[in-house]
Amino acid sequence: MDNSAEVLLRDAIQRLSAAGVPSPRVDAEVLAAHVLDVSRGRLAAMAIAGRVLTAAQAARFTELVGERADRVPLQHLTGRAPFRHLQLRVGPGVFIPRPETEQVVQVALDQLSSMAQSRPAGWRPRVVDLGTGSGALAAAIAAEHPQAEVHAVELSAAAAAWAELNLAPLGVTLHQRDLREVPPEWEASFDVVVSNPPYIPEGMVPREEEVRVHDPELALYGGGAHGLAMPFAVIETAKRLLVPGGWFILEHAEVQAPALAARCRTDAALSAVATHQDLTGRDRATSATLDEEPASPMKEWPA
Repeated sequence: MDNSAEVLLRDAIQRLSAAGVPSPRVDAEVLAAHVLDVSRGRLAAMAIAGRVLTAAQAARFTELVGERADRVPLQHLTGRAPFRHLQLRVGPGVFIPRPETEQVVQVALDQLSSMAQSRPAGWRPRVVDLGTGSGALAAAIAAEHPQAEVHAVELSAAAAAWAELNLAPLGVTLHQRDLREVPPEWEASFDVVVSNPPYIPEGMVPREEEVRVHDPELALYGGGAHGLAMPFAVIETAKRLLVPGGWFILEHAEVQAPALAARCRTDAALSAVATHQDLTGRDRATSATLDEEPASPMKEWPA
C-alpha cells in the first residue's frame, strides 16, 4: 500500500467527493494535518517532498476520512473549531460555531470601543453571553477586549462542559442556568449582552446532515412557529440585565430580521435599533440600546 501523503490525500479527496462532502480537499488536508500535527502549509510541502506516513498515521487518517465521509462534522474529528483568533474545543453535545457569528463579535467589539470613549479611564465593562454554547462569543470578546469582565450562561450540561474548557483559560465566568431565569441580583448590572440563541423554526429541518444529526436540538430550535420564542426571550432578559444606556446584540436568521427589529422598535424601553449584516450581506443580527429613562409597559407578543 502506498502511504505517501500525496496518494493518501488524493484518495481521500475522491472518497469525500463521492460522499457529497462540500469541501473535500480542504477537509482531507485538515484531517491529514491533524494526524501529523502540522499546519496545512507544512502538509503541502510534505506532500510535494514525497513524505511517507507511518502505517499507524495512514490508518488513523483513513479512519478519520471514513468518519467524515459518513458526515461526522470535521470539527468533531479534530476536536477544534477555528473562531476569529481562537481554536475552540468542540465535540458531541455542543453547537459548532459558524463563521457568520464572527461578525457579531466584531460589532460587539466596536460597540465596546465606542462606549469606552464616554466612560472614565480604566472602565471595565461587564459583558454577558446568553446561551453561550461552546463559548464562542464570550471567548472572543474576552480575548480581544481584555478590559471586559465577561460572563457566559448555558443551560445544557454537555455544552457547558465544552464551554468551560474554552472559557476558563480566558477568565470568563460560566453559569449553568436557563437564560430566561437569571437571578435578581444580576439585574441592571451589565453594560453589554450578546447572544446567538436557538432560532430555527420547529418545522424547518436543516438540510445539512452535519447540522441535522450532530448539532444538539437545544441549540437549534428557537420555539414557536417562526423560531422566535428564544430570540424574544433574549430581548426580555437583556432588558433586565442591562444598565440604563446598555446595549445588546443577538444573532438570528435572515428572514427573522424584520420581526425582531419591529419587536425592538415598538418597545418603549429600547432605542437605536439596528440590523447588522454578515460578510455575505445577509441580515444576521439585531441590536438595541436600553433607554436611560424608565419605559411604559408594552403589550405581550406571541412566541
